[in-house]
Amino acid sequence: MTTSRRTILVANDDGIFSPGIKALGLAMAALPDVDVVVVAPDVEQSAVGHGITIRRPLRFKHTASAGFGDIPAYRVDGTPADCVVLAVHLLGRPDLIVSGINLGPNLGDDLTHSGTVAAAIEGLALGIPAIALSQQGSQDGEYAFAASAAYAARLAAEVLERGLPPRTLLNVNFPRSAPTGVRVTRVGEHRWEDTIVTRHDPEGREYHWVAGTSTAPDRDDPDTDYGAVQAGMISVTPVRLDLTARDLMGEVNSYLPGV
Repeated sequence: MTTSRRTILVANDDGIFSPGIKALGLAMAALPDVDVVVVAPDVEQSAVGHGITIRRPLRFKHTASAGFGDIPAYRVDGTPADCVVLAVHLLGRPDLIVSGINLGPNLGDDLTHSGTVAAAIEGLALGIPAIALSQQGSQDGEYAFAASAAYAARLAAEVLERGLPPRTLLNVNFPRSAPTGVRVTRVGEHRWEDTIVTRHDPEGREYHWVAGTSTAPDRDDPDTDYGAVQAGMISVTPVRLDLTARDLMGEVNSYLPGV
């Protein structure tokens, strides 16, 4: 009996040389009957969201210097979503997309501007199941990528076997220390209080840094992604591409002006 091989596309937003994507790619390649290809930005693209490059050409280059061994790896001078689009059209359609492992968590409202999650969402738009993976760092800046990648490979094997509903991804966040368990969660709330820092360059020209502080009102709610990670657990959140607020459709319809 011949077992058909599956293909996993590994992407991220931290760039082709990030230790997170290296750990993830190597872990996926250790799965039986799986072929892996890595396609990632040539430089860091954190927090770029779901941007697609349409006003200039993109470069798609093979790289042998990123530490992936025999795994084919390519870098793109574009966004994480660009990487997925080019990979699918130039290399062929994978059975699964895994994006990460991100340096830092992607929790709550941060999903809307995460490049890591955007790469997974682009997979959904193309009809490909996807998993986004992010790692909380320790106080001294260390990331437990090897252990998290090993768990990610086990989860990927389950998704390859069972599938996911159409236009649905799994957003996975790992705690900074060894996890005490796994919890299926909902997206929590995350509020940013933006601060604009204005300075001047040596020429006297004004420039601005976008900074700020964040709060998570429900960080202690065990049902949220924040609450799970806060409790030292792996958070797994099923996320749908359909953002329709269905419970409000009737109410909105009741006050719409006519034409």
